[in-house]
Amino acid sequence: MSMIPRSLACLGPHGFHQLAYWEWPGPPGARTVLCVHGLTRNGRDFDALATALSAEHRVICPDFPGRGASDWLSHPGDYGYPLYLADMAALIARLDVETLDWVGTSMGGLTGMLLAAQPAAPIRRLVVNDIGPLIAREGLTRIGGYVGRDPSFTDAAALEATLRQIAAGFGPLSDAQWRHLAAISTRRKPDGSLGFAYDPRIGDAFREAPAEDIDLWASWEAISCPTLVLRGGESDLLRAADARAMTERGPRARLVEFPGIGHAPALMDAGQIAVIRDFLLG
Repeated sequence: MSMIPRSLACLGPHGFHQLAYWEWPGPPGARTVLCVHGLTRNGRDFDALATALSAEHRVICPDFPGRGASDWLSHPGDYGYPLYLADMAALIARLDVETLDWVGTSMGGLTGMLLAAQPAAPIRRLVVNDIGPLIAREGLTRIGGYVGRDPSFTDAAALEATLRQIAAGFGPLSDAQWRHLAAISTRRKPDGSLGFAYDPRIGDAFREAPAEDIDLWASWEAISCPTLVLRGGESDLLRAADARAMTERGPRARLVEFPGIGHAPALMDAGQIAVIRDFLLG
């Protein structure tokens, strides 16, 4: 079945905002999988994964506030994990399921970790893509170099060329895959030029944070559900030693590394999709 666009009114500190999400219904009675994107990305990143998983699952891919088709927030200080966690809890309530599986890339993985660490969390199985409880300063510095900038492009080719540069860590993608990622990453500005499909102000709090490692091991230790960690072999955000430690602490996750890829595996490759599918069906 094809993708269905939906939305949900969520309450933040300064009023309601519309949270867009994309649903692949899957077979009747199928388990629900929530696929949650990274800092500057959106739910359409998971089109290939969702299409594959929807043979056996109901798949939901939200756009965080300020990204994709979701509303931009009136107060940029509201962009942060308290609001993201509240929005995801509201979405889970909307989905009317007691439990669900979670696939999260980067910031989406952190959001899943923080939810899964809560008492009585509804997450049955957790997939964390190229992020962990110790987030490397080097990767944060690199992301801080571009997040929140708002370049303008005269055409789609120019935007795609820049996306290929800043998202090189996604791995070796085909021209068609890059075109798809560029198309879902584009917004039309009032002057007619093209820009990336996110609120530039999402970078405000990110840039103001001190440039140091972020330690969330206490949350990791509180997770008990079966967990899979995916890592790009060249990642500068999830270091190899930290990924190994994730297999020894907390949920004692299974670790799969993809060589020759940085931050973060795009989950568009058949081999990467198969790893996730097998884990969710396990």
